Amino acid sequence: MADPEAVAKAFTDHYYNTFDTARANLASLYQEQSMLTFEGQKFQGMQAILSKLTSLSFQQCKHHVVSLDAQPSVSGGILIFVTGQLLPEGESNPLKFSQTFHLAPVGGSFVITNDLFRLNLV
Repeated sequence: MADPEAVAKAFTDHYYNTFDTARANLASLYQEQSMLTFEGQKFQGMQAILSKLTSLSFQQCKHHVVSLDAQPSVSGGILIFVTGQLLPEGESNPLKFSQTFHLAPVGGSFVITNDLFRLNLV
């Protein structure tokens, strides 16, 4: 099995770089059974998730990962918990966020089966 920490680091680097520069390119990381919970709203399937992510009010932003924890899951996947800051274009104050991913192995790679995102506003 791949080293969960190494996979988590490579995955989050790729995910946030893609999110920040070309969000529509995240589509290949999700499948039809994938689920995103974004600020309490649930979206299932690649199209619904991509529609949500591409309809956010900003086109570009910068993510800064503060902490990254990873664990192997019993299904052969990897559970990733991220905390960090994001700075949407046109804003001067970064927002704190937390995000949890569950990656499942598919054909020698990984896809996102579960994605939970929350801003930490308090």
